Parts: sequence; structure tokens; C-alpha cells
Amino acid sequence: MTYGDQNPFSWPGQGQGQGRGQWPGPGQWQQGQQPQRGVPLWQRFRGGGEWPTLRELVAPARRAVGGWVWLPVVFCLWPFLLFLGLYPMARSARRLARRVFVVPGPRGIGDRVVLRVQRIRGWLALAAGFTVLAVYGSPDDWSEANDQWELRLVITPWLVLVTAPVVVGVLFRLAGPTARPAMRAQVRPAVLMALQYVGACTAVPVLLWLSQQVQGSVQVLLVGQLVDILALAVPVWVLMFVAFASPTVVRTAFTMDRVHAVFPPVLTVVLVWELAVIGLAIGGLPPGPLWVQLCSIVGGPATVTAVAWWEVHRLRTRFGVSLRGAGARD
Repeated sequence: MTYGDQNPFSWPGQGQGQGRGQWPGPGQWQQGQQPQRGVPLWQRFRGGGEWPTLRELVAPARRAVGGWVWLPVVFCLWPFLLFLGLYPMARSARRLARRVFVVPGPRGIGDRVVLRVQRIRGWLALAAGFTVLAVYGSPDDWSEANDQWELRLVITPWLVLVTAPVVVGVLFRLAGPTARPAMRAQVRPAVLMALQYVGACTAVPVLLWLSQQVQGSVQVLLVGQLVDILALAVPVWVLMFVAFASPTVVRTAFTMDRVHAVFPPVLTVVLVWELAVIGLAIGGLPPGPLWVQLCSIVGGPATVTAVAWWEVHRLRTRFGVSLRGAGARD
């Protein structure tokens, strides 16, 4: 997990080092601001603004494709129609998720050196895991690794929901009396975001169950198929909404990263060890000899812990922040 002070809603080239190459945030398109001409569409997917519309996305292909070239599209009609239906849903779900789970104001202390080290550690961990699978892994191990990745993707937001209040409680106990009122003021927005996210996650299985009840209730051939598609589209859209909201939820821990400056590294350490235990309990030992297995199990959480300790140390020495609150020193 990484935490930074980059502003995802900065206009391209605005100032020196302020979100260069990024796109406006939600709602800024309606204020008369238009995207720069000649910017590739793929850059709009990387920025913080809205994705291009479906019309903008297919316009280059429509201009370049001749009449006879549309023949392969006929043989791939269902995937093409599926894309035409899912892309607008994904775009609208992403837009609403960025409006509901918005993080207003500054992100607090941002240390670019720490961010750079965190990214390097993440890439090295990914390369190490890939190397272990490539040298010692079997096809079943690759499948297990994919299952582990999907499991972490699903359970991490829920772990954050359960673990973050515990970490906040510990930090409240450690903080000084003068720091607690400011910390308490940041808890309410975090609780509101957590309730919104839990409500969205709970709506997914409920809507899936309702869609199953609706499907097949209309027996007319064409109308029945249309009703089935519409019934399934609602939970799929909500699932997309949850998927686009999850990165903000995990990155900011429901904005509880504002409660205390040391909250992000402390929460990161707790989460990485929780995920390691869960992965070991469900997936078992990784492939390879004993020393490789031990390094694979302990190496990742240990390096994350080391980087987090170093981040806390820099917060104390460079910014005067300790566990007892901002501006205090141990």
C-alpha cells in the first residue's frame, strides 16, 4: 500500500510538478473545461479525469475501417455487443465512485522518497514471486497464485474495515491529550465512507439474488431475454462501482489516514501480516526448498515492516511527528 500527496484532479501542465499530464476530476468537464486536442485516448485512461465516451473510443476505428473490413465484426458480434454494453456501464460506475468516495483537501504529509522506495519494494517483491514460480512452480502453483491474488483483492477492503478501527484505537491511546480532538474530528468522515462502502458491497449479493428471482419469471421469448439482461445489468453495475471504489478505500483506509500521520505505515504492517497468515492458511506453503519457502512467507511482510519503520522514523526526524501526535517528539 502506498500513500502520496499527488493530486489526481490536477489539470495537465498546471504549475511546476502539480499533476503534470493528468486530467481534470469529476465535474470539471461541465465547467467549460475541455480536454486538450491531440492527446492520445490511452492517456485519458491513465489520468484522474473521466474516461473517453464510447463514441470517442470507436471514432478512430470507424473512420479507418472500410465497408468490407466490418465482415470480421459480424463473426464476433457478441463480444463486440458485450463491449458496447459494458463500457458505458463501467464508465458511469467509475464516475460515480470517484464522486462518492472523494478525498477532499490535502492528503497530509507526503514523502516522495518513501513513495519511491515503496514502489521499488513492490516491484522487487513481484519479481521475486514470479522467479520462484518460474523456477520451482508447477501449473497448479500458477493457478494457486492466481487464486491467492484474487482472494487478496476481495478480502483486503474487508480487512481494512476490521483492522483500521483497531489501529485507530491504539493510536488514540498512545496520542497525547492535545492531539486527540483533532484526531477525533477526522473519524466521522471515515465512518461515513466505511458505511457507504459496506452498503455497496452488501447490495451486490442482494441484487444478484433479486436478479435470479426475476430471471425466468417472464416466459415470452424476446421480452424474457431482455428482462434477464436488465436484471443482471444492475448487480453488474454495482459490482463495477465497488471495484472502482476499492482502490480509494484501500489506499486511504476510508480516509482514516488523516486521523494520524503514522496511521498508514502502522496499518500497512498489520495488514501485510494478516494477509500472509491468511494466504498460508488457505494456500499452504509456496513451492521450492525450505529456505525458499521461508523467504517467500516471511520476506514480503518483513520488508514491508522495515520500510514502514523507516517511514515512521522519517516522520519523527524530518516532520516532528510521533505516536503521541503531530508536533510531538518521543
